[in-house]
Amino acid sequence: MTSSCKTSEPWRVGVLFSQSGYMSVIEETQLRGTLTAIDEINDSGGINGRPIEPIIYDPGSDSRNYGVLAKKLMVEDGCSTIFGCYTSSSRKAVLPVVERLNGLLWYPTLYEGFEFSSNVIYTGATPNQNSVQLCRILMELYGTRFYFVGSDYIYPRESNRIMRELIRNNGGSVVGESYVRLGADRNSFVPIMREIRQVQPDVIFSTVVGNTTTYLYQAYADLGIDPRVMPIASLTTTEAEIRAMGYDVGDGHLTAASYFQGVGNDRNATFIDRYKKRYGEDEPTNMCLEASYFQVNVFAKTLAETNSMDTSMIRQSVMGSEFDAPQGEVSINPVWGHADLWTRIGRANRSGQFDIVFESPSSVKADPYLIGYGRCLEYS
Repeated sequence: MTSSCKTSEPWRVGVLFSQSGYMSVIEETQLRGTLTAIDEINDSGGINGRPIEPIIYDPGSDSRNYGVLAKKLMVEDGCSTIFGCYTSSSRKAVLPVVERLNGLLWYPTLYEGFEFSSNVIYTGATPNQNSVQLCRILMELYGTRFYFVGSDYIYPRESNRIMRELIRNNGGSVVGESYVRLGADRNSFVPIMREIRQVQPDVIFSTVVGNTTTYLYQAYADLGIDPRVMPIASLTTTEAEIRAMGYDVGDGHLTAASYFQGVGNDRNATFIDRYKKRYGEDEPTNMCLEASYFQVNVFAKTLAETNSMDTSMIRQSVMGSEFDAPQGEVSINPVWGHADLWTRIGRANRSGQFDIVFESPSSVKADPYLIGYGRCLEYS
């Protein structure tokens, strides 16, 4: 069913990404990905002749502000669709708002899984799309003794719980585990690095996020550890954080992601070219930016079909929707409302990019509850 009203009024959508505070290093790129997609759509005539108008707020890296601003977007600004959030704590602050007011949050960030809401479309990776393959590669290439270091909130602790199970079920061990507060300074990593040097793990698994990521890698570099022997492996360290820490500091470390700037296809080449023309040749793309970009396009495709911002209509129409994203063909899994994404593992190089060392042959179906995972690192 579509609206029969003829109007040129814009489609208003909410945008919630931090442009200030300790999460801005990555969320600023998510905002850019969102606006790049909106501008491309509007330059092509909008949706059914109507432009998309983003209503943008800066939560300032404070999880509480996300819930407050989500309510403001829905109640005062009339936005039923919101693009936003990086951390799981910010998503969980928005979740009760969109559920109570029947809005739709589009969430473009990898997360710990084990969540489902009919008011969220999840377009970032779940553990079966990154952790499972990363663990397998790390155990094959480096060894079975892991040290965990993470930011102290929901996502790192839950991701480490999953990674611990993967490691132990496959003959490995976790020899240490440390957490730092969100927004921690460089000194916070000095005792952690001292302990790492003492226990000598084969791999450091990082779930540190935001600006604090740069301090972890810099503290590692200060010790003179060789990443060819004991790398930091992460699900969250992107080209944005590598740029912030210094290319030489990031060199040799690994990240699992659905997308890297180095993905070789024509769609990605066009995407990178347009992005750099807008933001500068030295501005890299990354997985969170790319998800922010493609989810707006999936929304636009759905909106063109429904011609309505009604949450129930959009939700129903988007299920199974496909899009040729820069990472490759993606789709919204109709069972979960999560995206079926590619699995890749990259090793950072001295150009600030990632050399891809593993790539799935096609997109991997979302399995946020790890239902298809058995007792080994093979996925059924």
